[in-house]
Amino acid sequence: MKNNRNERRADCPRYRTGVNALKALLWPRRCVICHSFLEPGADRLCPACVAAIPEPISGDRRGAHYRRWASAFWYEGAIRASILRFKFGGCRFYAHYYGPWLARAVTQCLGTQFDLLTYVAVSPYRRWRRGYDQSALLAQAVGKDLDMTPLPTLRKRSRVKPQSRTIDHAERQQNIRGAFRIVDPEAVRGKRILLIDDVLTTGATVSEASHVLLGAGAKSVDVATLAVTRK
Repeated sequence: MKNNRNERRADCPRYRTGVNALKALLWPRRCVICHSFLEPGADRLCPACVAAIPEPISGDRRGAHYRRWASAFWYEGAIRASILRFKFGGCRFYAHYYGPWLARAVTQCLGTQFDLLTYVAVSPYRRWRRGYDQSALLAQAVGKDLDMTPLPTLRKRSRVKPQSRTIDHAERQQNIRGAFRIVDPEAVRGKRILLIDDVLTTGATVSEASHVLLGAGAKSVDVATLAVTRK
């Protein structure tokens, strides 16, 4: 009897409106990019940030082994803070909004002639600590726009120091060397691969991942990241 009463209450429009109003009061929505408060019922992006979304970025290759790269944003300012919340602040739902922007960068700068969509996996330890793999979430969101299902092709060993804690390009290269291994060589052999990662800095990480994919027989690797640092 009590369950039936609760079900009728949940179906009541006035009840749902009241619950939503209470949620908005207790947990007001913030913009995904600038983190400013939004009006109740508004989307997760403020008008100012929507208007300021830049054109996709591509440029000189950083690192080796992969062919080309494209990014949706420069890794600075509000975007940098947004990505840090996404990676370390539990804001995994941000991937839903990042996906279309990164997909646009792919189609405008790299095209759509890919056989396989994959991503730079985090280590099992970091996935356990964080509760998710941010690059996997990005690949899933991009795949929805590109009509591709991402395939996990790389595994990262656990005892690798985070690249953000390294000093320069040479140390990044040394730190990441040998960090990845192929899950299934047959899955990548002969494939034109689109490799997703969150941020492109020196290119050491995506270069090592591309090297492993090509060593397993991939035909080519192109890289797409949500953001890129300025040199």
